[in-house]
Parts: sequence; C-alpha cells; structure tokens
Amino acid sequence: MSDLKGLRLVVAGAGAIGSVLALQLARGGAQVVLADPAAAGDNASGVAAGMLAPLFEALLDPLATPLYPLLLHARDGWSDVLPVGLIDRSGALFGAQSADAARRFAERAASLGGQAEPIDDARATIMVPGLQPHGGWVFTTEDWRLDPRAALTALHAAFADHGGRRLAVAALTFKDGFVGLGDGSSLPADGLILATGLGTDSRLSPIKGQILRFPGLGPVTGPVVRAPGVYVVPSQGGLIVGATMEEGVGDRSIDPAAVAALRAAAATLFPHLAEARAVAYAGVRAATVDGAPLVGAGEQPGVWLAQGARRNGWLLAPLIAEVLIDRLLGSPPSSAASAFDPARFG
Repeated sequence: MSDLKGLRLVVAGAGAIGSVLALQLARGGAQVVLADPAAAGDNASGVAAGMLAPLFEALLDPLATPLYPLLLHARDGWSDVLPVGLIDRSGALFGAQSADAARRFAERAASLGGQAEPIDDARATIMVPGLQPHGGWVFTTEDWRLDPRAALTALHAAFADHGGRRLAVAALTFKDGFVGLGDGSSLPADGLILATGLGTDSRLSPIKGQILRFPGLGPVTGPVVRAPGVYVVPSQGGLIVGATMEEGVGDRSIDPAAVAALRAAAATLFPHLAEARAVAYAGVRAATVDGAPLVGAGEQPGVWLAQGARRNGWLLAPLIAEVLIDRLLGSPPSSAASAFDPARFG
C-alpha cells in the first residue's frame, strides 16, 4: 500500500466500516481524517451484536447465501485488524427444533462448503448453561464475534496511533480539492469516502433494527445462540438479544410491541430472560436490493462509496476496506470488487 503515502482522504462515518477503513488507510501511509458528529457507537454499528457470522448468515438470509465465500474472507480479515484477544471464536449454536431438522441444516452448510455439526440437547446445554432444551441443535466454529463498543474503542485508538485525526463534525461535500464540513469549514483533500448510513443514494433503502441489552446478565464469552427470528449473544455489557429487521423504516424510535416479541423469542431459549431487566436500542442500516454493499467510485470524481452492508457491517468491514483500497490504487478488480461495484446497478 505504499502508493497511499501522502494521499489526503476524509472518511465520513465512524462506525464499523468507516473506522476499519480509516485505520487501514492510515496504516498504508495516507493522511486520514475520520469525520462523524455522533459519539462513538451512536450509530448502527453501536446498536449491534458484533457477530462475524459468515456461515449462519449465509444459511439464514437468502440474500447472503451467494455471498458466503466473500463473507468468509471478510471474517478472516479481522485477524489483521484487531488484536486476537478482542475476537471471540467460541462459535455459534442454532436451534433447529428437531434432530432431523438439525441434520438437514448441517447438510445445507456442507453444500455451501461450510462446516457445522448436529448436536443434541445434552451437549448444547453443557456448552451454554441455562439453555432451554430445543430438540435439536447445529454447532459451528466458523462464526465468531466481537464486542462492538470495545472494538470501536480499539479501532479509534489504533487509528490515532497511526497519525489519524478524528473530527466531531459531518463531512458533506467534495469539490475542487476540498471537503466541505457541517460546521461550514473545509479541509484540503484528495478525496472523500462516504462510509455513512443511508444518506441520499437512491440505491440504498433503510432497515430498522431493534435490540435488547440485559445489563450485567449472562456470560461475557461463549457461543452465540440463534433460533429463527432471534439471537442471544454474550457481551461485556450483558447479554444482547436481537434483532428486528424492519425494511423501509428509517426512524430510531423504540417499538414496545417489537421489543416484547424479541423478549418472548429470547425466553424460548433462556426462560429467565422473560422477566429480566432490559434496555432497548434502535439503529438504522442501509441496504441494496441484492444485499451486497456499494464499494467503489461514486458518480462524482473524488468521491468514493463504502456503504450499504445491510446487517453485516461488522462482518464485511475488513473486506470493504480491502476492496476500496484496491480501487484507490487502481488494482485489477477482485471477485469482491465486482460483487460490490456500485456500477452494477447501472
């Protein structure tokens, strides 16, 4: 990445994608400003469970299925981004209702090239104490996770260590070698990278997601537990339960009915969650119609896009950074670059 040396770039958006991208650019020698008016974590990346789950995402989300090889490559990229201790490789369990359903689910995983094994209730409850017997489970070690808040803190610290600068202001425009900021000032720059959420791009639509956090409850490590329509994730700040997928909804208000449904679904896995104290959060993600992000040149010269990762912003962030840096350097397009190319929509 030596050709990045001296390149002046402004990255708009300090969530998972923007933070990883800014760090990797700074590591490559670019002069980078990371601009975001919101506090760290006050965005979709903070309202998240931090799952790096290529296999179960590909199995549970039809739009993610054809992206499985890229999701797997993206997950592996985290090993070069964060210290090993910040990534939990305990794996994930999926409640499949019966032993036959678990076997079929594992066979689907194998058909994609993934590895998962059916296990019974006895083994599952040893792996995850307090788990309600479900009839059949599937376990994989392919799916990892990180803690979003701890990861953002580590990313921003590493970015500063590599000479990066953060500004608590929005980066809005790029014209004639200057990035226009939300406070009316401007910065000299060679380019602006949009790693924000929805914005005004007509190729992106909103998806509202609501989660529950149970402060002080549950382990801080161990397998993620998933079932149709719900997941329960260990976390340093308490168990995280999610998540709704409300397509076309762009507000961050808390919906009591959606929260109640999430709690009820989580209680089928862990009965004690039915009455435990919880705090609800809502965030808005951006998505394209095919489920892949927009990564590459924007319509305006000097403006680059790194947006629209749907519900996989944390998982895809290292690969998005890799693709965009290759585009900046003029490298031949990879399979990921082709799949994420904004020009695929014409």
